[in-house]
Amino acid sequence: QAQMVESGGGLVQAGGSLRLSCVVSSPAFRTYALGSTAMGWYRQAPGKQRELVASITRASTTDYADSVKGRFTISVDNAYYTVYLQMDSLKPEDTAVYYCNTHRGTPLWSWGQGTQVTVSS
Repeated sequence: QAQMVESGGGLVQAGGSLRLSCVVSSPAFRTYALGSTAMGWYRQAPGKQRELVASITRASTTDYADSVKGRFTISVDNAYYTVYLQMDSLKPEDTAVYYCNTHRGTPLWSWGQGTQVTVSS
């Protein structure tokens, strides 16, 4: 049973925007709703390690990697167990497979299939 189902990726030109969505399973979302975990968006570019790029707590405290700060926005729709990542002013270096997960510093659940984001120059 998939815990995270990501969607919304695609091919976009530099400077463009995409909005990623991740539907989170009830058990995983519950840990976030109780405040014991945060929601995070991660990405993995070819040949690189997976990195956390955006995070949000139940109290709506957000945190971003320096590389995306000011361009990406994470949000959560509690009614639909969905976490979003609005990505603006995209750059070729944002090209990666994007994943979501709950975390307490380290991700807690098995990874979903991810969604591919490709930014052309």
